[in-house]
Order: sequence, then C-alpha cells, then structure tokens
Amino acid sequence: MAVNPKLSVGDAAPDFTLPSDTQGDVSLADLKGQKFVLYFYPKDMTPGCTKQACDFRDNLDTFAERGYAIYGVSPDPVERHAKFREKHDLNFPLLADTDHSVAEAYGVWREKTNYGRTYEGLVRSTFFIDADGTIEAIHDNVRATGHVGRLVRDLG
Repeated sequence: MAVNPKLSVGDAAPDFTLPSDTQGDVSLADLKGQKFVLYFYPKDMTPGCTKQACDFRDNLDTFAERGYAIYGVSPDPVERHAKFREKHDLNFPLLADTDHSVAEAYGVWREKTNYGRTYEGLVRSTFFIDADGTIEAIHDNVRATGHVGRLVRDLG
C-alpha cells in the first residue's frame, strides 16, 4: 500500500467545508460525533470511479452496521455529482472539491504518472475518520476495482 505524504493514522483529519449534492455544505465540524469514510476519486462518470461508487452503494449497509457514513469527494461540481448520483442511484453524499484544496490538505492531490505522462491530479484514496475527527486508517493510491471489497473484508 502506498504511503500518504501528508497524513498518518492518528493525525487529526484536516478541517473542510464542501458543498454536497444532497445536503448543502458539509464540514468536518458537522461530522464530529460520527465515524465516516471520506473517499477521494478523480472524476464522475468515468469507468473506474463509477465502479468504485457503485461498490460503496452496494455495501453501504455493511459500513453503516459498523457505524460509518460514506462521503465521496472529487473535483467535479455539485451539478455533475447530482447527475452521477441519479444515473447510478447512489445512496450517499458526494462533495464538490472544485479547487482541490481539500484534496491537497489530505495529501491526495499530487504528481501522478499515466502512460508516461506526469501531471498533478487526484490520487484515489480512502480515509476512515473516527467520531473525534482522528484518522483511523488511510488507503492511499488504490485501484477502483476491488477496493471496496477489501475494505469490507478488513472491517470484518
């Protein structure tokens, strides 16, 4: 598993406030008192991101049984998130980090290489955050296919 360059397990989760496609602005302060999964993905309506979102959708009950809410974050605007949600019947909020400032704070906006081309972009990553706002687990630079299944197995 890759290592996040900015954050470690046990660190306080960086503060954020982002618009949601379902419930107005969502902030870390709003989520205090509940455990949640914050997963960062590159782009709505792409094959890998769709697969990952649908896997979270299909396993939402498993996460909820263990006390976790799910929040997806990408640079897409709220309007695109709404279309993505509707098309794939997603059952959790999507947060719009259009200026990628939250992705930067979480260390997931960084240099990537794809087919020999190097550029700055969002590295697919998942954070488990406890009710006090402390990072419980980091899954950095993951593949979309199979990722949610591995998370479910790890949850037991």
